Amino acid sequence: MSVRRYTIADVFTDVPLQGNQVAVFTDASGLSADAMQRAAREMNLSETVFVFRSEDSNAHLRVRIFTPATELPFAGHPVLGTAFVVGRAMGSNVVRLETGLGVVPVKLERAEGGAPTYGEMEQFVPTPEQFDRVDELLAALGVEAYDGLPIEGYRNGPLHVYVEFPSEDAVASLRPDIGAIEQLGAYGINCFAGSGELWKTRMFGPGLGVAEDPATGSAAGPLAVHLARHGVVPPGTDIEIVQGVEIGRRSVLHARVEGTVERIERVFVGGSAVIVARGEYLLD
Repeated sequence: MSVRRYTIADVFTDVPLQGNQVAVFTDASGLSADAMQRAAREMNLSETVFVFRSEDSNAHLRVRIFTPATELPFAGHPVLGTAFVVGRAMGSNVVRLETGLGVVPVKLERAEGGAPTYGEMEQFVPTPEQFDRVDELLAALGVEAYDGLPIEGYRNGPLHVYVEFPSEDAVASLRPDIGAIEQLGAYGINCFAGSGELWKTRMFGPGLGVAEDPATGSAAGPLAVHLARHGVVPPGTDIEIVQGVEIGRRSVLHARVEGTVERIERVFVGGSAVIVARGEYLLD
């Protein structure tokens, strides 16, 4: 057993004890996948990150991301939170992290004392996928009649599926059948409403080990893509997404896409983060 230090950051917020928590083990060298999965289950946060040296010359570090149930090739708030944690020590305004999907650059804005205050990552451009279990999903959400945008999936780490609701109140009042959603598979089910630059979301991912997520960075970029593709929000618009209110962890995410409705070229997701705790674990 060896001592492994970790830092906990609250991500997509500038207020401690809000946003989405992530634990970052800053030196995971030598740890097996099984040890990392067990540690993530022990932490019991939506994601835990393990940092390694990278052999990719385009990256500063390599990260592996685990939910309590599974490993993910990419997730948004863990990447942003890790950039805040390691960027503070590196002193660089750009942190490049190697993920299972490739290298993700994160640009950091800093306060006068040098601590990061805001970060923006360039995510991968996801491709829309048909979702074939619409009727089962709507039944699990308690929706009797649907009149929103097409229900589609976008793979950005996990597959995120998007369901539009007529109002923010309708999203807030959702009482989904979590067991039924889990039976659909390892999806992030994103329920959203809003207009223009302001949007509200809730993400249910019991099949990923997270019943409801306070802030889902990997879903924010595809939401911006979804809205742009269907002509709801023009490319280039910075949208603000509020999430996590119903579970007492208010989060604010920003997302925008560049390109055209026909061809999205770049996807950006940003937000703040605050470091709230540090500790040690004995891991083998």
